Amino acid sequence: MSNADTCPVCRTAEVVCGKWTLLLVKELAEGQSRFCELERALEGISPRTLSLRLRALEEEGVVARTTFPEVPPRVEYSLTEKGRALVPLIEDMRAYGLQWLSEGCDATADIALASV
Repeated sequence: MSNADTCPVCRTAEVVCGKWTLLLVKELAEGQSRFCELERALEGISPRTLSLRLRALEEEGVVARTTFPEVPPRVEYSLTEKGRALVPLIEDMRAYGLQWLSEGCDATADIALASV
């Protein structure tokens, strides 16, 4: 067994370092969303990438998918308890970015997550 298999930092990085993952978790921290809402919120993400990221996060237990028996079917995504545990990590990243990387950034754009 390699260090990457047992190291908590390495395992966490495997979960959160996929492209778009942290931004997706950030969006879902604000509440449940439908696929099209996530696609609009994550400007630039392709439907295929969004689908793959959601599926991977669902398999990892970070995101829950709820399908409603309606016509047409309605699907909503939300964070699980495991997913909500990532929110402080994102808040710490925001604080770091504001303190050390904020040149040219709109600091008010991310304030909403701090209240989640």
